[in-house]
Amino acid sequence: GGEVFGILGGSGSGKTSLLRCLIGLRRPASGEILLGGSSIVSAEGAARLALLRSFGMAFQGGALLGDKTVLENVRLPLDELTDLPRAEREARARSKLALVSMEAAADRLPSELSGGMIKRAALARALALEPKLLFLDEPSAGLDPITAAGIDALIRRLSGELGATFVVVTHELASVFSIVERAIVLRAEAHGIVAEGDPR
Repeated sequence: GGEVFGILGGSGSGKTSLLRCLIGLRRPASGEILLGGSSIVSAEGAARLALLRSFGMAFQGGALLGDKTVLENVRLPLDELTDLPRAEREARARSKLALVSMEAAADRLPSELSGGMIKRAALARALALEPKLLFLDEPSAGLDPITAAGIDALIRRLSGELGATFVVVTHELASVFSIVERAIVLRAEAHGIVAEGDPR
């Protein structure tokens, strides 16, 4: 099965900056980021594209495109990064929506969804390319406790079922203790990691 790894810390501790470096949106000032032995920092062209294609990302606000249906949003990575026939892309996107219990919302627009549904749709889109590594930015932030617990349970289940590693940036303690197996804690004053290991 997969692992749920946490990046924890207060606001301003560098969680988001670290995440942006890990997913290739920002170049680190120094050091190296290796994915399966290959450097994300120095990779270019097709090699870089292959690395970026190997993981999924769910942004904090969901980052769904407002003029596309939920299904079209989930299909987006398949449309842009694969040469699969349309029927196949459609079927894959539907199967990812089923994984997060969102099949019924396939034809709805993001504006018609609740906060929890947006998070689920973003998760389905991150799963579209069937990556073994997923980055989730504050997956349960801004949700009521019951909805947040539902998202946490979903992440735990998916990690086990898909055998994927989930890297979760969060400051929600409930989430940390219910889903995170191993974590690092960042602190602004230390300019880096102050603790590592089992959250307990």
